[in-house]
Amino acid sequence: MADQNAIEPKMHWNQVYATKAVDTVSWFQPHAEDSLRFLQKTGVNQLAAIIDVGGGASTLVDDLLLSGHSNVSVLDISEKALLATKNRLESRANQVNWLMADITKATLPAHSVDVWHDRAVFHFLTSADDRQAYIQNMLHAVKPNGHVIIATFAEDGPMKCSGLDTVGYSANSLHEALGESFTLIAHEEVQHHTPGGNVQQFNYCYFRVLSQ
Repeated sequence: MADQNAIEPKMHWNQVYATKAVDTVSWFQPHAEDSLRFLQKTGVNQLAAIIDVGGGASTLVDDLLLSGHSNVSVLDISEKALLATKNRLESRANQVNWLMADITKATLPAHSVDVWHDRAVFHFLTSADDRQAYIQNMLHAVKPNGHVIIATFAEDGPMKCSGLDTVGYSANSLHEALGESFTLIAHEEVQHHTPGGNVQQFNYCYFRVLSQ
């Protein structure tokens, strides 16, 4: 049987954002406070190249711009999600580099990223091949000694989201999945309260990429 997560993912996510308001989906956050806390741990300045992978409709980019960050990219497989954020930002959207791509297939410039941020993409990669493609793209794009922040469902988090299977991780199991090219710096389990009133367990991990 084919992996359901590999069946027309672009069509799936465009359908989600075509039929639901951005602030009603389960992963919505008025402010990405936990991501911002972990970004502060990196100590990077406002000129650092930050990419938000799967950040299509996230409000993280809003707060990064407000705090003076001037080199922000947002990558998402869904053009409808990206369009929602562009419309929300209005004229400030011109300050962002928008990338419509599948991160398991995207080609990013080598060693162009200081901070790689991913909240709730990696846990959708149920295929070992997709995980490996993601990791290789990340290693290609992130600078040596660069920063990686990944937030996934925790091991006791949901087993499905948006009708798709997910994989939950502890800090150790995520580190094992990423491999020896990464050093785990910090991690924290966080409760996410969905717009529908449910509670989801997330695991936030901050890694450094070893010099290649």
